[in-house]
Amino acid sequence: MKLPIVADGYRFIIPLAIITAVLFAFALLPLIWLACLSGLLLLFVLNFFRDPDRVIPNGEGVVVSPGDGKVVEIVEEKDPLLDESYRRISIFLNIFNVHVQRTPVAGRIEQIKYNEGKFLNAASHKASLDNEQNSMVIHTGKEKVLVKQIAGLIARRIVCWAKEGDNYKLGERYGLIRFGSRVDLFLPLSAEIKVSLGDHVSGGSSIIGYLK
Repeated sequence: MKLPIVADGYRFIIPLAIITAVLFAFALLPLIWLACLSGLLLLFVLNFFRDPDRVIPNGEGVVVSPGDGKVVEIVEEKDPLLDESYRRISIFLNIFNVHVQRTPVAGRIEQIKYNEGKFLNAASHKASLDNEQNSMVIHTGKEKVLVKQIAGLIARRIVCWAKEGDNYKLGERYGLIRFGSRVDLFLPLSAEIKVSLGDHVSGGSSIIGYLK
């Protein structure tokens, strides 16, 4: 049976598990606090890297959330990777959310662009412009959709498994951001949006809207 942990997390989980086991094995009074601290850190990392299966919705033109978190901004905006103005839906992921990203639509990965940047608080609206980020344009065959992985105050590593030219299914896992982050989704202005500010969404299963 596959454990619901993203593979990228084992590089942190295995060393922590070994350290915790050794500390508890020699848990003399001076080491007991270190053993407890290591055990709590192990539980945190296990929780952070969890990767649960999701029920992907069906429907014509359906757009699902690319990540778990809270909708913190919905604005009309133009991005250099797009030919015209789009509607940006920003989702803030705190350290307790699942941090695996999923494709919001099915289609071909047309372009991937990584930009270095700052590490501002991902809940801040300036993070969409200034923070380190990885942008990915997906062509559905009719429309272009842009999704961005954005690093946060604690996040220092963006992982993207997708490559240009790949074809992805709706809700398929494509990346990961470590330790606090933000995901921006750009949809055509003609899209019907089904979320509001403050909504909590789940990657791959919550419906963000519909492409016309």
